[in-house]
Parts: sequence; structure tokens; C-alpha cells
Amino acid sequence: MILKIKLKTKNENMKKLFFAFSALALSVGAFAQVKSDDIAKIKEETLNLGKIPQSIPAVSTFIVTNVGKTDLIIESANPTCGCTVGDYTKSPIKPGQTGTITATFNAANVGPIDKHMIVKFAGAEDTKSIGFKGEVLSAADYAKFKAANPGAATAKTTTTVATPSKTTITNVKSKKGKKTKIKTTTVAS
Repeated sequence: MILKIKLKTKNENMKKLFFAFSALALSVGAFAQVKSDDIAKIKEETLNLGKIPQSIPAVSTFIVTNVGKTDLIIESANPTCGCTVGDYTKSPIKPGQTGTITATFNAANVGPIDKHMIVKFAGAEDTKSIGFKGEVLSAADYAKFKAANPGAATAKTTTTVATPSKTTITNVKSKKGKKTKIKTTTVAS
């Protein structure tokens, strides 16, 4: 009689252990981690500003497409240095739709640049690094560069120049060896 009780207790413990492991396996599957690449696609993760003039802020615009099945929310887009200010689409981005992340670089110092922003999407376990590179030239060197390269333009960036009376936004789209398309909009401030 004692032997039967011990066997019954051992079988009950095995059943409890089996159900506990099954529940654990199911919960791990239910809470699978989502990666940024599963829910968002950034058209170009690194933009080339080319040569830009010193002290004229340059704005790079990154296009973000929601490739997930639910609304995409950009939680943050933080620059890694104080010379860049980030902004992004604050409203949810519907599946298949696009939003933007902008990086405004102050171009205060002359020299090569390679700047980054860390982007966090709601629901994603990881972050995404995006950036821009180029070279800041002094006003004199930039004038020489433009004179020697009249058709030169920066690659797929938006440059914003602010003056006290108006703001001029110039969209420059060019790749080396291709035609340059320039669209300028002046907005009264």
C-alpha cells in the first residue's frame, strides 16, 4: 500500500513538471522579440551631404516606411552629438505608409563629418542607427568648390537656410554624373 502512494505522488509531480515546461515554452513563443527591421524600413540609412558651406545648417531627411502589420510609432530619434537636432513623425504611421526623421546639422566647424542618430520604434527590442556624412567647407573654400564644379550638388538632402526676413528651402537631388534637380521654396517668416 505504501508503494502505491509513492508512485501516485511521483506521477503527479511529473505531470505538474510537464505542464509547467509546456506553459513556459508557450509564453516564450507568445512574447517573441520584434526587431526594428521587421516593422520599419528606412530608405537610406546613411545620407551623403557632399560638400556644404560652414555655418549654414543642413537638414537631412530620412524616409521611414511601415513594413509591419500594425501602426508604427517612432518613440525617439536622438543625435549622438550636440551639433545635430533630431525630429520625427510623431503620429502613428499606418502599414504601408511613410513618415520622416530629420537631422538638422549646424555645420559650425570645418572638416569631414560622420554623424549618427539612434532611432527607437515602439514594440521593437533594438534600436536603429542612421546617419549622414560629408565635408564642411569654409565660405571661401565652398565658393571655390562651386566655381570649379558648377553642376555639383549634394546627394538627396534638404538644406534649409534661414534669414531674418524669409526661409528658403532647397531640395537638391543629384548623384554624381546625373542631372541635378533643384526645387526652391521661399516662405515668409
